[in-house]
Amino acid sequence: MADTVSTAELLKSAPATWSDTVVLDYDARLLRRKLLTSTQGVVFMVDLPTVTNLDDVWGFALDKGHSVRIEAADEAVLVITGDLPRLAWHIGNRHTPCQILPDRLIIRQDHVLEGMLQGLGAKITRATLPFTPEGGAYGLGRTMGHSHD
Repeated sequence: MADTVSTAELLKSAPATWSDTVVLDYDARLLRRKLLTSTQGVVFMVDLPTVTNLDDVWGFALDKGHSVRIEAADEAVLVITGDLPRLAWHIGNRHTPCQILPDRLIIRQDHVLEGMLQGLGAKITRATLPFTPEGGAYGLGRTMGHSHD
């Protein structure tokens, strides 16, 4: 069994070299406390004071000088092209995380949204890619929901 080490700190900037990598999907990159395993088999505990969006973090500094880079895992996504402003509005209206690129939008696979977007004239390609959507409009990180009351 691998040794368990504690997280020394979140790295807000990249070190000169990395010791290792941990690959996490979009959901796993939002955490407070979790046991993680790196690609080299290093097991370590992340124990943060609050739920943290790891999309804004370079990685972890562990005991013994070990640094672990965070990498977005490949996920099942929909690559969307067409009238991007209109399509982005409809995706945002459903509070769906969306990666916005100059020539395409990317969302996680969802058959209901796929049908809606095709009905709006979108061309959709299914793919497996790292998913790194836009953060919230009022600061870094994820939009954690809001009320329309």
